[in-house]
Amino acid sequence: MRTIVIGGGIAGPAIALALQRIGHDVTVYEAYDVPPEDVGAHFSLAVNGLRALEKLGCLRDVQAAGYPVERMRFYTEGGHLLGDVPRLRREADSMRSISLQRGRLVAILRRAALDAGAQIVTGERLVGGTESADGVVAEFDSGRRDTAELLVGADGVWSTVRGLIDPSAPRAEYAGLYGVAGIATMTGLEPGVWNLAYARNGAFVYTSIDEETQWWTAQIGDPVKPDLRGIDDAQWLRRVTELFPEAMPRAVVGAATSIVASGYLNVCDPVRTWHSERMVLVGDAAHPVGVGHGASMCVEDALELAAALSSTPTVPAALKAYDAARRPRIDKLLKHGHNARESKRPGAVKRQVNAAKMRVLLPFFERAQGYLYDYEPPSLSAAGGSRSATR
Repeated sequence: MRTIVIGGGIAGPAIALALQRIGHDVTVYEAYDVPPEDVGAHFSLAVNGLRALEKLGCLRDVQAAGYPVERMRFYTEGGHLLGDVPRLRREADSMRSISLQRGRLVAILRRAALDAGAQIVTGERLVGGTESADGVVAEFDSGRRDTAELLVGADGVWSTVRGLIDPSAPRAEYAGLYGVAGIATMTGLEPGVWNLAYARNGAFVYTSIDEETQWWTAQIGDPVKPDLRGIDDAQWLRRVTELFPEAMPRAVVGAATSIVASGYLNVCDPVRTWHSERMVLVGDAAHPVGVGHGASMCVEDALELAAALSSTPTVPAALKAYDAARRPRIDKLLKHGHNARESKRPGAVKRQVNAAKMRVLLPFFERAQGYLYDYEPPSLSAAGGSRSATR
């Protein structure tokens, strides 16, 4: 089956790899002509995402590119510990979550997709598409056109494919938070721990990836969308130092060596229509979940879509099966994501309420979040095998 994938971030090459495994002929179109290693900041992969990557044959490369993170700890503005829980796993799980640079994961997935036979075309932005009973035509801003039996929209929170499937679909908007990420060099901090402080002007997160290196992110609350263009490293460090005078952020930012990325946090109302007859959404195009689970959900989507296509006789039926399989899990996670974003907004009363909630809820963290980590990804049958997928 000929398949077009729109978007070359995390979801796109993961989808391409999974679909090549079941015999599709896949071309990925990416709007930006930028080396993947240069894109994005650091982030985390939960154990469910890692197990999905294992099914795609990429787990070892990802683990080698990142750093295991054992625990996550939450602090008040004054530095008091609210709770200490396993990082993106159950306590008894022998696998550890991984923190890595987003560009490294994209590069690994693109290389694996290319090795599997997919094509990746950069510098081509989708501007339109039309469906027929047996296929779809994709149109790009360069004038290029391509045809396929299936088009997968892996084009992120600002998805063009979402609007092609449903012109009334919600659009992403600024969430009242923006972020800046950097690297610091300090000694004396425990490695393998993700730390979050609820601060006066937002939330501050840092992870000690080894004995002397910290990856940090400041999530800053501002109801008015600021202009982030043209801000150099020195200006960013001054801004973050002013906005986060608390002891933990001040110490880490004071040891910063570089800024690696900045940008807005965006939200999108729930997307009710994920597919038409020949087009389907995956990843943030369908469900921008945030809260540290976006990448894992992308890889899960890849396997679930491939499993549906390999075990269902027609494309329209497969897309319905994929939607039915994913929707309950995603809906539950979207509610969690909304609550997590709200907890990071500034305000003295909100900080006190958050602290009280965290003290009550963190002892039950595994009970509340365990469903995320218990996910068992499907195993895909190789091309030419029986039309089935197993778990």
